[in-house]
Amino acid sequence: MTADGQIRFEQDGYVGVLTLDRPAKLNAATRSMSAELLELIPRIDEDPSIRAVVVTGAGERAFSVGSDIGELDRYDGPWHFRNRRDYCDALRSLRTPVIAAVNGYAYGGGLELALSCDIRLASGTASFAAAEIKLGWIGGGGVTALLAASVPASDAAMMLLTGDPIDAVEALRIGLVSEIVDPEDLLPTATELADRIAARPPVAAAAAKANLRAAWSMGLEAAIQYERELQAVALGTQDAAEGRAAFAERRTGTFEGR
Repeated sequence: MTADGQIRFEQDGYVGVLTLDRPAKLNAATRSMSAELLELIPRIDEDPSIRAVVVTGAGERAFSVGSDIGELDRYDGPWHFRNRRDYCDALRSLRTPVIAAVNGYAYGGGLELALSCDIRLASGTASFAAAEIKLGWIGGGGVTALLAASVPASDAAMMLLTGDPIDAVEALRIGLVSEIVDPEDLLPTATELADRIAARPPVAAAAAKANLRAAWSMGLEAAIQYERELQAVALGTQDAAEGRAAFAERRTGTFEGR
């Protein structure tokens, strides 16, 4: 647990669980929490014993409602705010695969945090909203681009232009989440999925994640060429040789991230 208790990070085997820990404030993110994430994220990527991460919120009511609105006036002005070091940027920079376990409200920056993860699971009590428009601004943590890459255009526009919440069932229908589970099963389900990903060769998993990101931002031919470059890198690893040997010998491979 960090010094101020607002970000909690625990590790079990190859899986890390990152918890936003301000349940009394619906896990609203403060500037100090952003600073903690910006410091923590590089340490996760540099630690070979962490092969997958689950992100969730403390308590039963919220994943996160985004930035603590009471702190917005602490910025010196719009330009200072524009140049802030953002918590969504920090999470999105992770090379390690990340699963969001969305338990309750994922509003504003909380929706952006969930969208910054690679896979999203939701409890039946989860709800999602790009709520900033109701207060006179729009999201700045990537919500428009990430929604557009995740759900049909009309559904993205509905969320961005109304700011109204959608429930977990609707989120599943439009493809915003991959699965709905009972609240008490959410973290175990997310952790089990993280364990499965962590059992894969780490270089190949990181390459697959990088390739997905490239597919969003590159043209078709450039993205396919990038995929081939990543494939060549992965094929040259010791883990790939171990994978081929394990396949030939009909055994489970032992992968070391090299």
